[in-house]
This record gives sequence, C-alpha cells and structure tokens, in this order.
Amino acid sequence: MAEMLLNHLGKGYYQPFSAGSFPTGKVHPKSIETLKRHGIEPGEPRSKSWGEFSDTHFDLIVTVCDQAAGETCPLFPGSPKKLHWSIPDPAQTPGLEEEINAAFDQAFHLLKTRIEKELLP
Repeated sequence: MAEMLLNHLGKGYYQPFSAGSFPTGKVHPKSIETLKRHGIEPGEPRSKSWGEFSDTHFDLIVTVCDQAAGETCPLFPGSPKKLHWSIPDPAQTPGLEEEINAAFDQAFHLLKTRIEKELLP
C-alpha cells in the first residue's frame, strides 16, 4: 500500500519501490481493495523481495516493518536517509471480514498520515 500511496500522493516527486523480507508472490487482495476503496487505482502491483534491490542506490529508505511483531527490517548499503514507521501488518489480523477491513483501513490511514506529514513537500 505504501508504494501505491506514495505514487498517488507524491505525483512523481518520488520513485517508490516496495519490497519485503518474505514476499508471498502476490499482493494481498485486501491491500488492492483498500486502495480502490479510497480512490487509488493500484495498477498492477507485484510482490517483491528486498534482495531484488540490494545493489540499488536509494536516497531515502522507509521501513514499515512492525518490530513489535518480530519482523526483520532490511539493511541497505550506502548512506541513504532512513525512516522507520512501525505499522502493524493488517494481513496478520484474524477475525471477521469487517475486522480485517478495519485493520487494512487503519494501516492505510497510518501510512497516508506519515507520507503527508514527513515526505511530501
């Protein structure tokens, strides 16, 4: 969601890439539903490993792994500016569909707020 949100809100200011430590091979359908529900067309996102970007130079790295959940956060070479936003993974939410949708909406709003406050000019 962060990649699509930043593409949408940043309007070309950034060239965002989203990747994870253990990609599942597909973007969670609820992520796509959530973006669409909030008026963002996600295009054709794909699940990527951060290993795919190990030789890429970045000016800024934003990690959204939730360290409280014991997730591993990546390390990248060089000296890019780094921000860490601990965002709970909504895909790990058990319960009824309404509860799961609420968790995805919460993650969406947390990401949107941080992007607007910390990344946009």
